[in-house]
Amino acid sequence: MNTDKRKVVLIGTGMVGMSFAYALVNQGGICNELVLIDVNKQKAEGEAMDLNHGLAFGKSNMKIYAGEYTDCHDADIVVLAAGVAQKEGETRLDLLQRNAAVFRSIITPVVKSGFDGIFLVATNPVDVMTRVTYELSRFGASRVIGTGTSLDTARLRYLLGDYFMVDPKNIHAYVIGEHGDSEFVPVSQMMLATKHVTEILEDERNGYCIEDMKKIEEQVRTAAYKIIEAKRATYYGIGMAITRIVKTILGDENSVITVSAKLCGEYGSRNVFIGVPCIIGRNGVKEILELSLTEEESKKFKESVEILDKGFEGVI
Repeated sequence: MNTDKRKVVLIGTGMVGMSFAYALVNQGGICNELVLIDVNKQKAEGEAMDLNHGLAFGKSNMKIYAGEYTDCHDADIVVLAAGVAQKEGETRLDLLQRNAAVFRSIITPVVKSGFDGIFLVATNPVDVMTRVTYELSRFGASRVIGTGTSLDTARLRYLLGDYFMVDPKNIHAYVIGEHGDSEFVPVSQMMLATKHVTEILEDERNGYCIEDMKKIEEQVRTAAYKIIEAKRATYYGIGMAITRIVKTILGDENSVITVSAKLCGEYGSRNVFIGVPCIIGRNGVKEILELSLTEEESKKFKESVEILDKGFEGVI
């Protein structure tokens, strides 16, 4: 990976892709070259122009332009945000066949360009689409990452911070499993700074209770549906999540983020790509951090694995 150049290619200039690009430009210093690729070349050109015109107001000093798949050859990261959007009343898995067809037309020319960096997948259903990318590209598993439950985890921490009236940055909790209806929150692993949340919930001197945790978990699980119902799509949150992952990779931060990664025996499962806490650095997934789940939580995780395994059947 060419870490000095810090070049990112974005494939798909829809709302998700451009929310990522906008966040990337505004945060500044993450990369110094951004290439926009879209099946509608004119749109990619227009988006590049629009971003370039705002560079004087931002923190970034980067080269932004519309490109072709051949421009991927020396990129550090290729972000995949292409595909059809989730419609109201539609599950993420309902999108599978349509977006799998889109990816078949993308992955081959990217790999043929000589690209040797990291694939970061944002297209839904993200866990299965990450596995599709892995199978089509034949890259090592550590270099194929999905956004997974990174946004769900951010939603959870926001809601828990509001509930406990503390900065969400001091909440250590994760949403794991499918980025979808079978995702769940392992309450046994939730921490407020260094204190287990279960201890806080069991303390009768305050008004906190486990039932509220279940309500918060449901809010997290259904958040996308409510946003889609209200404004037809979600894009700002996931755009910022992609930016965070890109920053972690290019900065070799070794940060822990809940991404979609390939299990190789962790949690008793193999081959499936699923949202789990991982240490992310310059070369992608450095390590999957296996949580000590309760029996009930392990059962939920296994159910999520089975759903994703079934969802992948017949795709490739």
